[in-house]
Amino acid sequence: MNYAQVFICDIANGPGCRTSLFVSGCTHHCKDCFNEMAWDFNYGKEFDQHVQDTLIEESNSSYIDGFTFLGGEPMEIVNQKVLRPFIERIKKELPDKNIWIYSGYTYEELSDPNNKRCHGEDTDAILAMTDVLVDGEFDWKKKDITLRFRGSSNQRVIDIPRTREQGRVVLSKYGEKETI
Repeated sequence: MNYAQVFICDIANGPGCRTSLFVSGCTHHCKDCFNEMAWDFNYGKEFDQHVQDTLIEESNSSYIDGFTFLGGEPMEIVNQKVLRPFIERIKKELPDKNIWIYSGYTYEELSDPNNKRCHGEDTDAILAMTDVLVDGEFDWKKKDITLRFRGSSNQRVIDIPRTREQGRVVLSKYGEKETI
C-alpha cells in the first residue's frame, strides 16, 4: 500500500490532535474530491515498516489523541490488508489512542459479507478496532463546509462500538451536533 500524506498533530480530521494517514487508492472517484491525486493506488510513497515505526514513535505523546485513516480510500480491500496489522499494532502499543476511519463506503456496505467490493477477510477486524467511522461518498451536491468532521450532509459520523453493540447505526457525539 502507498500513502499520499501523513499529518502529525492534525486537528481537522477528528477530535483533538491526531496522526492522520492519507492512503493512496480509491475507486469511488467522487466529483469535486479534495484529494483526487490519492485515487491512484501507486501515488505517493510505500507504507513500509520504517514509516509505520515512525508513526508509532511520533504518536506516543500524551497530546496525540488518536489516529485517523482517510485517503484515498482506506477500506479498499487491498488497503485493508495493510491497515489491519498496523491498527492492531496501534491497539497493542498505544491502547489509549482512538481510531477514526473516513470511508466512501457506508457502514452497511462494509458490514455486508456479500459485498465483495469492500468486505474482505480484514473488514470485520478493522471495524471491531474502529471507534468512529465517517461513512459515505462525498456528494458535491450536498457539500456543506459548516458540517463537523465531514464534507457533505449524506455522510455520517458513526460510533462503531455502540453501533455494533446495539445492532443499528448510532451516531457519534461528534455527529450529533450538525455544524461547527
